Amino acid sequence: MRSSNGRTEYPRRVGVVEDHAVTIAGLRQILADEPDVEIVATAASVTELLAVTRELHLVVLDLRLPDGSSPIANVEQLRAAGVETLVLTSGDEPFLVRAAARAGVLGVVRKSERDDVIAAAVCAAAVGELVPSMDWAAAIDSDDSFAEVDLSPRQRDVLSLYASGEPAARVAKLTGLTADTVNAYLGRIRQKYAEAGRPARNKTELFKRALEDGWLPIPRRRR
Repeated sequence: MRSSNGRTEYPRRVGVVEDHAVTIAGLRQILADEPDVEIVATAASVTELLAVTRELHLVVLDLRLPDGSSPIANVEQLRAAGVETLVLTSGDEPFLVRAAARAGVLGVVRKSERDDVIAAAVCAAAVGELVPSMDWAAAIDSDDSFAEVDLSPRQRDVLSLYASGEPAARVAKLTGLTADTVNAYLGRIRQKYAEAGRPARNKTELFKRALEDGWLPIPRRRR
């Protein structure tokens, strides 16, 4: 984002997507003495934030949000609005970090990092610089062995319903398929995951695979 004279605008406008007021207040305090960045908007979801403003250079994004949205969907939504993303996370759920890394964020920073590390990361990302970290690098490295599974739209529907807890008979009713066809789909889905080296032998494992690939919303955080 540049001014009419072609110079880069400062301070850089930062949005925060986070549902914990304490975290937002802490981030404001960390950045209070940074003249090159300014938090101009906060919200509990990407959709809510973009409804407030799209005039942003960077969004600091938590990975687990109350609307159940996936990191991939959130980063894609921000990129469509022309905004880059820096992830600020507790880091205790590697599959969410991996999903964010796959979506193309500028970096991943733990909330437990020192204040100066977090401040430096936000300032760097606000001008479009990559922010290397062990979590981000590990997520990218592990992605090489994280084989994607190509499911058809119908297979995704069946997986989403079944993995979320619906019995096969109910999935058949909701999708307009026969019970035999649903079971055949589930068998093919399991086979595809097995061939990718990502076992899905039971409903629990199917649930995990559906979460990893974004076919199910992220479970809401317990209060």
